Amino acid sequence: MSSLREGPISSFAACAARAVLPFVLLVGLTSSCAQRSGTRRDEPTRADRPSPAGSVSANTIEKEPGKPIEEIIAARVAGVVVTRTSDGGIAVHIRGAASFYGNNQPLYILDGMPFVPGQNGGLTGINPNDIESIRVLKDAAETSMYGSRGANGVILIKTKKPKP
Repeated sequence: MSSLREGPISSFAACAARAVLPFVLLVGLTSSCAQRSGTRRDEPTRADRPSPAGSVSANTIEKEPGKPIEEIIAARVAGVVVTRTSDGGIAVHIRGAASFYGNNQPLYILDGMPFVPGQNGGLTGINPNDIESIRVLKDAAETSMYGSRGANGVILIKTKKPKP
């Protein structure tokens, strides 16, 4: 037994669905093609734009020696803001302020393990030359595996492995 009853209404609905589907596909394809037409020459190059995926490579860190890791992340990843606190520390915010009373600090993960930033909120305990990549997780789908600890965003830091 099927869950749909046979009859004139169900056959009409099936025919209507078959007739509408090509129209929906045509409209979707033409609208996406219209948005991609032409490129502007005044747009910044791919290397100059912030990373939409929220990642920073070792090459980017090596190009800016002496600059704090937090500022490199803020310059390369959209949605990350680095500010100085009143006591001289560094505060990193992803997607703005998230809590009135709680901690607004993102969760730092260093090679798969939670990591607490150093004194005054800086990543002073990590040598920038040892970093292979940094990935910033901002939206709820990406941070869901970290539960409530990832509510303010997650910064994944992967270090270089020693060569045997």
